[in-house]
Amino acid sequence: MKLKTNLFAIIFLATFNLFAQNTYVFLGSYNRDKSAEAIQIYQLDTINGKLSKVASAKNIINPSYLTVSPNGKYVYACTDTKTPNAGSVSSFEFNPENKSLTFLNSQRSGGENPVYVTVHKSGKWIANANYTEGSVSVFPILENGKIDSIAQNFQYMDGSTHKERQTRSHVHSAVFSPQFDYLFLPDLGADKIRCYAFDENQKKPLIETKNPFTKTDLEAGPRHFTFHPNQKFGYCIEEMAGQISVYHYENGVLNKIQRIATHPDKIKEGFESSDIHISPDGKFLYATNRGKENNIAIFTIDENGFLKNIGYQSTLGKHPRVFAIDESGKFLIASNVNTGNVVVFKRNPKTGLLKKAGKEIKMESVSCVQIKRI
Repeated sequence: MKLKTNLFAIIFLATFNLFAQNTYVFLGSYNRDKSAEAIQIYQLDTINGKLSKVASAKNIINPSYLTVSPNGKYVYACTDTKTPNAGSVSSFEFNPENKSLTFLNSQRSGGENPVYVTVHKSGKWIANANYTEGSVSVFPILENGKIDSIAQNFQYMDGSTHKERQTRSHVHSAVFSPQFDYLFLPDLGADKIRCYAFDENQKKPLIETKNPFTKTDLEAGPRHFTFHPNQKFGYCIEEMAGQISVYHYENGVLNKIQRIATHPDKIKEGFESSDIHISPDGKFLYATNRGKENNIAIFTIDENGFLKNIGYQSTLGKHPRVFAIDESGKFLIASNVNTGNVVVFKRNPKTGLLKKAGKEIKMESVSCVQIKRI
């Protein structure tokens, strides 16, 4: 009996360890130098949080934001970001067995300063947001992972009331709905969350809707957006106002039910709120603040979608632009642009609080992190 128990334990541990080693961390940066390893990939040990380098890519400029295909085989990046008269989206093939990341191709992004790219669940489409010129583009993905010619591009000219930052549209992200049948576009410059229906079977998948946008508060500066796992609620982080607006969601329509600050009451100005994600169990929401704060605001989520702040965790660096939570919900990883460090935090599943795990890694001007189990 004891022999069987020990054998079972060995098999379980071996299986668990194999599973643990199939999680990868993808990092992008503002490298501004083709000789630098602008994209780096690490393996995440989901037992202790250790990061081990696997692959990297050079000869590209400013891959500031990344996304990974559903099968984990391809990486798509916003490239030539913050480069005058430029802007592109690029594809790479990732082979974990060979520990290689191979450039496939690039396409013009349809606007200057691409800042966000996302992939459809089918793996057949990507959409990207272009900040400076305020536009969205969609591209078909070929069977070999390459990006095909642009299918649609919509540009916007309307702004809002802030005289310096909102003279025109600045689309900051592109987020698919839970069923992947709508695409939402937080527009920092126009104080709107734009929306299109998305039909993956059409050559031009973006379709105008009866509700083309949701208006936010003036000078909110909507930036990033996420949906609750139960698909009933949406959460938008507002960069300029330092707030999170909570929406009830149904069939492409957002109705606001709450607005809550991402910072303590003592902080009255200089907000630079950035990224927002929800734990896989749907119980906690995390939001990053840059500027004076450089922290992660932590919230509980009740059954009606409402948020309650329970604390803050320093990101142990400056300017945490993007963070990610692994699919198990066990780890949260933050990227700090100005200090060039990536920090792994272990999540307490009961309290939602964070504690540093493993040894942080250095990557100059690291701007994005994504986590994918392959």
